Amino acid sequence: MSSSNSANTFHATTIVSVRHGGQVALAGDGQVTLGSAIMKADAMKIRKLCDGKVLCGFAGSSADAFALLERFEAKLLDYPANMPRAATELAKEWRLDRALRRLEAMMIVADRQHTLLLSGTGDVISPTDGVVAIGSGGNFALSAARALVKHSNLSAAEIAAEAMQVAASIDIYTNDSIVTESLEADA
Repeated sequence: MSSSNSANTFHATTIVSVRHGGQVALAGDGQVTLGSAIMKADAMKIRKLCDGKVLCGFAGSSADAFALLERFEAKLLDYPANMPRAATELAKEWRLDRALRRLEAMMIVADRQHTLLLSGTGDVISPTDGVVAIGSGGNFALSAARALVKHSNLSAAEIAAEAMQVAASIDIYTNDSIVTESLEADA
């Protein structure tokens, strides 16, 4: 998900989140690319946090994404049962801290009530329609998920997985080694 075109640029992933039919799901692929080579096909980019109460998916530089994941987990401990506050506090820290500002990654986090996209520019965005995607194939997955939400009877997890399949069939930095996690969502 980097904007650089150097041979050492990491291109990593597509993540999609769907909130639909009493469920919230995150799905992500497993491909990590360095330059023109696939370095790993089965990376785990979706995590369950807080004893399975929060889902997190990340795209971008792997080391940067893991640094953010650790900080987000710490914020969840600081603000238990308030995932939006934890996300906002992380976004503020990410934006203001000189070292964190250089991190090239994005995250989608979700719990029973909220889905949020976090970026290094301080964005904490809650999608209006419950569907959001990030990464190199994010727009492909987003389009597919929105169409499936509107025109199918699939569950959120099924929609997320199918949207990832669409992205994998188009985006060269997304593969079909898809991991999907879901939670029951508040109505």
